[in-house]
Amino acid sequence: MQPVRMDDYPLRDWSDARLLKPIVGAPAADRLLRHYSGLRELLRADAKALLTCRGIGGARLEALQVLPELARRYYDESLPHGEAIRSPADTEAFLKSRLRHLGHEVFCCVFLDNRHRVLRFDELFRGTIDGTSVYPREVVKEALAANAAAVILAHNHPSGVAEPSQADERITKRLKSALELVDIRLLDHLIIGDGRATSLASRGIL
Repeated sequence: MQPVRMDDYPLRDWSDARLLKPIVGAPAADRLLRHYSGLRELLRADAKALLTCRGIGGARLEALQVLPELARRYYDESLPHGEAIRSPADTEAFLKSRLRHLGHEVFCCVFLDNRHRVLRFDELFRGTIDGTSVYPREVVKEALAANAAAVILAHNHPSGVAEPSQADERITKRLKSALELVDIRLLDHLIIGDGRATSLASRGIL
């Protein structure tokens, strides 16, 4: 029998259960996905609750708990400091990995030089499940401190809905005007929902 090559079955085509089986075993993978409504809920589940699932012991629990952090570090490397952004998809993947799982709203900035190389990624403002307050003066101050030539803004919607609100559009325009006063370009503002992102630049808002 010919060995099965991974290339014959791209991982993106695997079901959630198939991806979990090498980590927790087939029976436990099926039970976990029946109990939880998806991978996001499973990977955020309480450790004590997971241990009550038949087939989940200390080692398998630890494997489940490290997966989100491994994913975050993987996507961190998609925007390495000092390197130019390779594609909008890399930026979106990086921001989704940092923001989509949060239960509160966070407003972030990616500061770039004139060649669009990453200088810094900062979480500037934090809010509740309903929203956060964003202060243009603080954004401008941090952009100048980073010696940035351009900025990409991002924030998450804990509701999971990635549609921009009227408030999102207003603050984007205010930030664009404030940054232009110091000759810094606003490239985009991404709204991160549950599994998708919306670009305000692509909507013609910038």
